[in-house]
Amino acid sequence: MSEIPGLDGVLGVEHLEVGPDKVVVRFTITERHLQPFGIPHGGIYCAVHESTASIAGQVWLGTKGVVVGTNNSTDFLRQAKVGDTITTTATPIHRGRSQQLWHLDSVDGDSRLIAQGQVRLANLDQEIPPEALAAFTAS
Repeated sequence: MSEIPGLDGVLGVEHLEVGPDKVVVRFTITERHLQPFGIPHGGIYCAVHESTASIAGQVWLGTKGVVVGTNNSTDFLRQAKVGDTITTTATPIHRGRSQQLWHLDSVDGDSRLIAQGQVRLANLDQEIPPEALAAFTAS
């Protein structure tokens, strides 16, 4: 667990680069990431993809609204193992007035693609307090 709030903290996600055009995070596979059969649970990649895309989308949108995930499609391509460090990168495919679409790649320490996906976000017309972005835009 880390000091980061929410599920990212539970999963041990570290934010390496946060900007409106790209977000990069990493985490290390541990026993807490495994499904009952001893291999990494695919849901960790889905969760990290959605969180990473949401951070990227919110930083891009700023205080003009709030982003929420509306679709998450993640393909699992290669099995990681306990001890592997996974780096996930979000880059924009489309950013519009009402929605955004982000591409995500999760690679291991040898740059082998572990999971790949897309996350669609809706831009809602709601106020977001500027301090809510401060943790991600301060670096």
